Amino acid sequence: MPSCPSHKASIRSKVWSQLRQVAIPDSRFHHDYSSFIADFQGSTIATNHITSLPCYKDAKTIFIAPDNCIQELRYRTLKDGKTVLVTTYGIRRGFWILDPKAIPSERWEMASLLDGMERIGRHVTLRDIESMKIDLMVTGTSAINLEGLRFGKGHGYFDLEWALLYSIGAVGKNTQTVAVVHECQVLDEDLQREAWDTGCDFVVTNERVIVVKDARKPDCGILWDQLQDGMLEDIEPLRELKERG
Repeated sequence: MPSCPSHKASIRSKVWSQLRQVAIPDSRFHHDYSSFIADFQGSTIATNHITSLPCYKDAKTIFIAPDNCIQELRYRTLKDGKTVLVTTYGIRRGFWILDPKAIPSERWEMASLLDGMERIGRHVTLRDIESMKIDLMVTGTSAINLEGLRFGKGHGYFDLEWALLYSIGAVGKNTQTVAVVHECQVLDEDLQREAWDTGCDFVVTNERVIVVKDARKPDCGILWDQLQDGMLEDIEPLRELKERG
């Protein structure tokens, strides 16, 4: 889904210049933060913060985005006996289930990696997910403010993931959402909100947990006329939902 180019681009540029000091470069994209959500120094501390939250402890099935900074969380979630729902990069090949009961423990870490999840996990369609309840959604992001409004890489993937799952009833307005960022990615300023922006109930950093009151989440589902060019052709679950009418 498109964004306000000048506003969001200026925010990302400001944050990315600071993030470069603490980010861990990607093996493919180096420091091109428009192509991936970076891991960062102190992400293990952020992971520990998340796993101490009641919403994590109570969850049985957690959607965890395919972001570098939450790879360790995907592994920890499997070790804690919880099921992980994750998408492939760019959602192109849809959703995958990582079930610790179905995966040998010695393969959990490999399953938590983007290069391993498709070999070890199980592909699921939206129709498969309909019978599931997603208890918690976790994502990385480029920037976020104290009101839980987040800006990602600029492609709108997490907003699409929310909209897809909302459209089939797997998540609802009461489903809690968590953003994981380095402290330098947290902004104490107003950001321009779009109708499809998915707010976060918790902002978890390497230094603290910020609890957001009344985080706003969209209930509009997929805004078909707002999709970026090529998304319908490239993203498998979008085609499935479109074909279902």
